[in-house]
Amino acid sequence: MNSPDLPVADAATAASDSDCYHCGLPIPSDTHHYVRIDGANRRMCCIGCEAVARSIVDNGLEDYYRHRDAMPESRREAMPPELQELGLFDHPDFQKSFVRPVGEHEREASLILEGITCAACVWLNERHVARQPGVSAVDINYATRRARVRWDERQIKLSDILSAVAAIGYRAYPYDAERSEQIAHRERRSMLWRVFVAGFGMMQVMMYAVPVYIAREGEMTADIEALMRWASLLLTLPVVLYSAAPFFRRAWRDLRLRRLGMDVPVALGVGSAFLASLWATLTNGPEVYYDSVTMFVFFLLGGRYLEMLARQKAVRGVEELGKVIPAFAERLDSAGESSRVPVSELAVGDLVRVRPGEVIAADGVVEDGRSDANEALLTGESKPVSKTSGDPVTGGSINISSPLVFRVEQVGDATRLAAIRRLMERAAEEKPRVATQSDRVAGIFIVLLLVLAAATGIGWYLVEPQRALWVFVSVLVVACPCALSLATPTALTVATDVLARTGVLVTRGHAVETLARVNHVLLDKTGTLTRGRMTLVEVVPLAGVAEQEVLRLAAALEAGSEHPIAAGLREAAPKSTSVATEVMVETGQGVGGVVDQQPLWVGRPDFVAGHAGVSLPSCLAEVEARGGSVVALGSASEVLALFRLADVLRPEAPELVRRLADDGVEVSLLSGDAPTVVAATAAALGIEDAHGGMTPQGKQAYIVGLQQRPEAVVAMVGDGVNDAPVLAQAHVSVAMGGGTDLARNQADIVLLGEDLSALARGMVLARQTLRIIRQNLWWSFIYNFTSVPLAMAGLVTPWMAGIGMAGSSLLVVLNAMRLQRGRRNRY
Repeated sequence: MNSPDLPVADAATAASDSDCYHCGLPIPSDTHHYVRIDGANRRMCCIGCEAVARSIVDNGLEDYYRHRDAMPESRREAMPPELQELGLFDHPDFQKSFVRPVGEHEREASLILEGITCAACVWLNERHVARQPGVSAVDINYATRRARVRWDERQIKLSDILSAVAAIGYRAYPYDAERSEQIAHRERRSMLWRVFVAGFGMMQVMMYAVPVYIAREGEMTADIEALMRWASLLLTLPVVLYSAAPFFRRAWRDLRLRRLGMDVPVALGVGSAFLASLWATLTNGPEVYYDSVTMFVFFLLGGRYLEMLARQKAVRGVEELGKVIPAFAERLDSAGESSRVPVSELAVGDLVRVRPGEVIAADGVVEDGRSDANEALLTGESKPVSKTSGDPVTGGSINISSPLVFRVEQVGDATRLAAIRRLMERAAEEKPRVATQSDRVAGIFIVLLLVLAAATGIGWYLVEPQRALWVFVSVLVVACPCALSLATPTALTVATDVLARTGVLVTRGHAVETLARVNHVLLDKTGTLTRGRMTLVEVVPLAGVAEQEVLRLAAALEAGSEHPIAAGLREAAPKSTSVATEVMVETGQGVGGVVDQQPLWVGRPDFVAGHAGVSLPSCLAEVEARGGSVVALGSASEVLALFRLADVLRPEAPELVRRLADDGVEVSLLSGDAPTVVAATAAALGIEDAHGGMTPQGKQAYIVGLQQRPEAVVAMVGDGVNDAPVLAQAHVSVAMGGGTDLARNQADIVLLGEDLSALARGMVLARQTLRIIRQNLWWSFIYNFTSVPLAMAGLVTPWMAGIGMAGSSLLVVLNAMRLQRGRRNRY
């Protein structure tokens, strides 16, 4: 078999070595395999070595052959580390932690990109990867460096996608919180060294430049001035070749791919000023700009370093969810003996002990112990939640006061924390409309900038040639639209983090922007405005029996029932060991049995009165008039008590409706419950527009009618599976954290703590975020439109331009971080 890019006639003369160029083993006489490496056709011993060598060349890793000092010991070791790692990414077991199936053949991976420095880098990676066959979706978040890639595994492998990223000068890794922090640390360290070299070089160059500037005519000889220039050149070289190297590398990559990025004008400005100074040094020309070059590089790198620190601080909160689950847990065996095992080995049904101060490793139910749990990271509520036998615990929460033993019910990707992380990742990777618009404007601005800089340079060359170069450089640098590209993603990242910490989980990229513009909120009733479960609100004893006693008896009868009314009675009753015997259930009527050797019945009042052989209590109509569901408890001779249960309003619901009305937001109540019940709820909350007896299709049609008004921006708040199509229809949808999985996955925002007041806080923060984005955009435009004319007029030097460019980007980031103050104020 012959290499496809090498004719057979050439193969015979291409190489005469008897050993494989790749692995060093002898080449069989009957094989003809070649790969072109370093400009020559190298002979391979087999098709396997040919394939590996071709992969090395195609991935731009030919340096492997130049730098190796010995042949590999085996074929397996003949592959450089970069490609070995890429091959591992295709292994199913390796993919379990960061790849999930989204269809029969489609897969989706969460990756982190190394080397992203601006919005242009994001654009480049998205376009390049999207062109790969089989890739159906690519979304990259600039602020977090996170990427979501979806592909058809029948057409392309994950290693091929990672190779495509590497081919344009970036590295992609499976997303991991620890690796993310390692990459961030490496970026900070590398940038700090470049800033140090640039700063040191700038100070030294200024030592040689200042004497030349202040010397009067005749005070400095030509030899001394030339010596000063050569010393400045030597000190500037490390700044240009090391500190400024990333600018040149990224600019060359952009030009090679026929596009313009943020680094093109910077590299062009630094490079032209340095080359002009070098030419002046070699030819004894009139002007050198070494001081301006070093100052510009230092100030630009310093600004970007500060911007990096601020950005990483802003996104660190989002990454914390990835680090909260501990690495090990204390598992108990059937004999009660404990052992420390990796959390990844926990299985459903395992018993786990959690000591005070430890993080709960998985979702489960308390089997033994009484304690409090801090669920602030998951719900935004800092108040500890009491936990006792039978109560659920959530992985990621912290056990506070006493040891707990819980039985594992969900592990790994099935836990609530994992679901929250997936929803947050989805939000971070989607781009809202305001972000894509600013990126598009920035791309157009770069083209205009280069045209303006060239025209300015030519104009000054015709008028005052000695100033043309540094005016050209100043225009290039001062107008680079970095601040414009940072304006939106930084603010959205900070806002998403702050909202999550206050119990409002943003799951879609557009949610914050849309929530800020909402002017009509539709509220579901059951499970949204109400708790979604029956609660005992009134006990009416009728036979002189104490309230707690009748509750105890009723709860004993209802112990085995799953009916909502039974659950409400059990929740309100005191703890008791009483057990009902001879239990009989009459569907739709009630339950009968023997408790403490006494025949009892609980259920519909007429059912209980019939078994007691008495008439209905005279106060029944009065109790029923107060609303809710009324059940009775009776013995063989009399009705002992009436219980009124209702789905009570959440305590924060009235405050939410009031705040929405104060903000000028229209509020409507849509529910499938009976119109009379819905009307009573609306009256209690002060909602004028209420509709009961509505089907999901009716709710959807109602929203469509509202959306016919051009100015309407509709938010829907719901919880149940029947709300899923309605949530999808609204401009922005909000689901209660305790609602169904379908509702949460469909919603744009999830209220983690089931606290409606968090929605009001979220709307306040969303509006503040939109204001800050607009401030950032206006600042970026004002800065560019005022600084460019000044630079064109020759009033801005290159080092001043560097300060302006870096300062504008830093100001945008710091302005976005003001949103974090809102969390401390709790709105």
